[in-house]
Amino acid sequence: MSVRTYQSLRRLVTRLRDDLNNSTGPNDLILLYAYNRTGKTRLSMEFKDTGKRKNNGNADTLYFNAFTEDLFTWDNDLEEDSERTLKINSSSRFFAGLQELEMDTRIRSFLHRYGDFNFRIDYENWTISFSREVQGEIMEGIKVSRGEENIFVWCFFLAIVQLAVDEQEAYSWVKYIYIDDPISSLDDNNVVAVASDLARLLKRQDKAKVVLSSHHALFFNVMYNELNTANKYFLSKDQQTNKYVLRDTGSTPYFHHVATLTELHKAGQSGQLYTYHFNMLRNILEKTASFHGFKNFSSCIKQDNDDPEGIIHTRLVNLLSHGNYSLFEPQEMVEENKAYFRKILADFMNRYAFNPELFPQELEEA
Repeated sequence: MSVRTYQSLRRLVTRLRDDLNNSTGPNDLILLYAYNRTGKTRLSMEFKDTGKRKNNGNADTLYFNAFTEDLFTWDNDLEEDSERTLKINSSSRFFAGLQELEMDTRIRSFLHRYGDFNFRIDYENWTISFSREVQGEIMEGIKVSRGEENIFVWCFFLAIVQLAVDEQEAYSWVKYIYIDDPISSLDDNNVVAVASDLARLLKRQDKAKVVLSSHHALFFNVMYNELNTANKYFLSKDQQTNKYVLRDTGSTPYFHHVATLTELHKAGQSGQLYTYHFNMLRNILEKTASFHGFKNFSSCIKQDNDDPEGIIHTRLVNLLSHGNYSLFEPQEMVEENKAYFRKILADFMNRYAFNPELFPQELEEA
């Protein structure tokens, strides 16, 4: 595992751009995992600003981060509390040529996968109004929840990415796509859906070079598994030297392995366990088996007296880890499967030593 340090975000950006530009394969991608307060958002803005400096003020990066969401603001100063609209910052290049490019249709092609609400774009006033059907009645001018708003903005961005990779003239300037944490305020089901849909879109395109950064273990887990050819890094900051540390994780990303275990531990403690958690558990078992030289992940499953070959638990992991991350009909585990999950996970963590400080409460065996 190679480790390099950088004095500033600007120098780190130079490294990331060099990585992308020196790659000879299609779908040039970088995956960055970093904890909160590392500087991911500032890194995405420095990446964008570097492009402008290199191109005499002309942008080359289409980006999604916390600032992208700020391009949409609610008009809440209303009489009689009616007809709420989401205002669009019309001066941003992000919205170039929207009306001519049939954005309504493009956004809906993504939005219908996540939400049960509809929208209308007023291109003259640069506003968006939302509606929802409730018991057969259409409720107009509603204010959607924060999570639904984030989903809508994300689908807006995906529609623009599609325009860029289809080489529409209005977005011909896009050479890089930088996406930082697109899953704020989303529940785990939508996180999995967003990650899987994004991975499919990126794998189908070879027009733009892409950087993805996230602090969310579940989101990163899906992207890591889907985008096998991406360069994968763990980004941290040395608090004593203020230098940025970039670790090339290769095929055995220690940080990712532990982050995923932490996510599973929390899910087991809370009881909010869904079938896709078995996907994550199987992935960890497979990596551990490979590391220890076993041919099958079943070798990492505890063999009990009533199941000496570990057959029952192996079959459960095999059965419940199949499927496409439960994208459209995410299902919570039944209580019996939750108990099996907790037992398999607890046995695994008791067998292989991990830093106990990462898991503040012991996961009890069911």
